Amino acid sequence: MKEITFINRNKTRWETFEQQLRKPTQVRPDSLADQFIQLTDDLAYARTFYPGSHTLAYLNSLSQKTHQEVYRNKREKGSRLPRFFKIELPLVLHSARPYFLISLLIFIAAWTLGVVSALDDAGFVRAILGDSYVNMTLDNIERGDPMAVYGQMGELPMSFYIIFNNVNVSWNVFLYGFLTPLGAAYGLFQNGVMVGAFQAFFYQKNLLAVSTYAIMIHGTLELSAIVLAGGAGIMLGRYMLFPGTYPRKDAFIYGTLKGVKVMLPVTLLFFTAGILESFVTRHYNSINHWLNILIIAASLLIIIGYFFVYPSIVYSKFKNK
Repeated sequence: MKEITFINRNKTRWETFEQQLRKPTQVRPDSLADQFIQLTDDLAYARTFYPGSHTLAYLNSLSQKTHQEVYRNKREKGSRLPRFFKIELPLVLHSARPYFLISLLIFIAAWTLGVVSALDDAGFVRAILGDSYVNMTLDNIERGDPMAVYGQMGELPMSFYIIFNNVNVSWNVFLYGFLTPLGAAYGLFQNGVMVGAFQAFFYQKNLLAVSTYAIMIHGTLELSAIVLAGGAGIMLGRYMLFPGTYPRKDAFIYGTLKGVKVMLPVTLLFFTAGILESFVTRHYNSINHWLNILIIAASLLIIIGYFFVYPSIVYSKFKNK
């Protein structure tokens, strides 16, 4: 939309809020929180479409005043990067929680379908995983090392290969959102069915516990990252279908920026998962049992802590201030 239209739509709200900031003790904490979140959205929009404008300068100034009020007893040091990961990104993650939930439900449904289909049709696993992979795994099972696939390459080259492949998969799932939320759901569904078929295959060989134990060393981060990427893609598609008060094109660009922010920590998760898969998973049978459990538990805490609990804490600070 044109800058003047953007100003006219929001001018009254900005001026009212600016007047409220002159008497901050009279502003309800939950109102301050809601206003600040709306203001940061407006600021991000202005940064994208009106760089260098007076509107951007005004919103930036108003945001700084609001931030000082919200965090008046705190002092920030360093560059914007720490603030991005401490405040800005958690707020985006908090707003994306409904999409993460939808993504998780789709993945579980796909996983269930993969399990049921593999148990019902012996040829389904080969159709999904490929004959070469199934035959190789059967040979490894006969040799007594069902997860030997993780030791086929050197640790360093394997880490590069896995990281590249996993990051490519996750970004494809996210970019499927350009085809509306159904596109992201489709990419997510493919991965869910594959994982379900994979686990059903080992279940049929009475190796479900062994395979799950080994896979979850890196899979806790890897599978969680796929679900998060699917949520980001669904959010991307949603902004195109339901732009709200913004023009569809502008809302789509804005949704893309929010989705990319989510994908930054997701990509870091895949880097970490790739390193674990290359350097640790291959030794699942020889390294200390409790170390494996510690890695899985730490991975789970990272996902729950940073992507769900911490964003809620950051968001609630505005209302509890």
